[in-house]
Amino acid sequence: MTFNISNMLRPEVYDHPVNDIRLIETHISWVILTGEYAYKVKKPVDFGFLDFSTLKKRKRYCEQELLLNRRLAPDLYLDIVTITGSIDDPHISGDAEILEYAVKMAQFPQSAQLDNMLVAGELSFEHMDAFAHMVADFHQRIEVADKTVDYGDNQFVFQPVEENYSQIEQHIDTTPYRATLRTIREWSRSMSAQLDSDFKQRKHDGFIRECHGDMHLRNMIWLKEQAMAFDCIEFNAALRWIDVISEAAFLVMDLQDRQQQQFANHFLNSYLEITGDYAGMSVLSFYLTYRAMVRAKVNALRLEQENINAEEKKQARLAFESYLALALSYTQQSPPKLVIMRGLSASGKSTLSQQLVDNMGAIRIRSDVERKRIFDHEPTSNTRNEIDRGIYSSRASEQTYSRLQELASHIIKSGYSVIVDAAFLKHEQRQPFQLLAESLGVRYHILEITAPADTLRQRIIERKHDISDADLAVLEHQLSNWQPLHDCELISAITVNTAEPVDIDQLMEKINTEA
Repeated sequence: MTFNISNMLRPEVYDHPVNDIRLIETHISWVILTGEYAYKVKKPVDFGFLDFSTLKKRKRYCEQELLLNRRLAPDLYLDIVTITGSIDDPHISGDAEILEYAVKMAQFPQSAQLDNMLVAGELSFEHMDAFAHMVADFHQRIEVADKTVDYGDNQFVFQPVEENYSQIEQHIDTTPYRATLRTIREWSRSMSAQLDSDFKQRKHDGFIRECHGDMHLRNMIWLKEQAMAFDCIEFNAALRWIDVISEAAFLVMDLQDRQQQQFANHFLNSYLEITGDYAGMSVLSFYLTYRAMVRAKVNALRLEQENINAEEKKQARLAFESYLALALSYTQQSPPKLVIMRGLSASGKSTLSQQLVDNMGAIRIRSDVERKRIFDHEPTSNTRNEIDRGIYSSRASEQTYSRLQELASHIIKSGYSVIVDAAFLKHEQRQPFQLLAESLGVRYHILEITAPADTLRQRIIERKHDISDADLAVLEHQLSNWQPLHDCELISAITVNTAEPVDIDQLMEKINTEA
């Protein structure tokens, strides 16, 4: 006898007051909103990668869902309840025959979902920073896959990638998309082979962890001034035990699909800066493509759902095509660039570089952050900047610039532009980056960031909660030792006076067009 979800849309079914009952349906579940509580019921489906075909399995996965989601949203996931009675007259938590199981959740306003916040114009860069911190903290405390398990091995990484294509072919007529699907599929296969050693290294270094697995905008909320994620993957451990960069890539991809490049760039850079996981850049494009194809597959499955009306079918088809186009774009990256920011303390390097990375899609690495990471200091710790001493000694600075060069090289080789945010006051600090750009055959720019000395002093005095440790003494030392760029560097230089308004679009045009 088939369970009829429409019979759950009556107040008398529930053991608590109910108002404004609404049903949300996905390809794998029904979610019933009742006011104070929400109930998630799994559909009796079997898609291969997911099997809810028996009541016993649905109960087990309800239990898994409760356990796993309490890692990130403990206040939302309350209990597992039974649906009893008859098909025509079901009840929550009764004593009669068990028809189904449901996950009982604290209902939150739909306006708190990030996709809805985005539509309402309420999403901000501050939210992106908060979610980057939430995701980074989660990734740094969850369990790590060791060498005794297969998770993270190349075949485990590639299997769901390949399955996306075969499952799409099973559920829709792919004739109109055959050429595009072939291009993306062949690229994915080629990259899987090329990245074999990278995948092995990622697992060896502990980046395969028990993640959320489905971290896109619809599964993330801003509630009570906190970043949360819900509805993680409980039904397939292989889709949850993944590279943390694959997890971060899902949100980046979803933002990009919605034409929110700035938010995507901001989140990614914030996440990388917090975790220091720039090594993951080598596999990012592979995972971005995979994530776009996951969503394409979901919409292909949606097209086969029962009771889907013509408008919903049209929207699912458009979404499928949009994700397919996005996946294709990831296989066609633009040539990367290397940009270094040069300027005195408080000249505005970090503020300007933040604007550039938000708009350009480049990856920023900062000397203030990496210096403290090298010497095991918290990024926000107030470390006294003693000139040529401690972590600011000549030797420490050499280590810092060497680390920046190493990171820049890796990121460029991964196909991404780099902005290096450091003082770069000495020619011997800049020259290795010029030589790096030449050796890798990429465009190189020095952004010479300037402002009047009195403006710099005033900015130092007014600084609050800044990651830089530079004070007035450091600034005065820099001013007295300032040396201009060498003549051979002038061809690569773009001067920006931050005492005046900066036209970011114009600056990006110079970066993109000047030799």
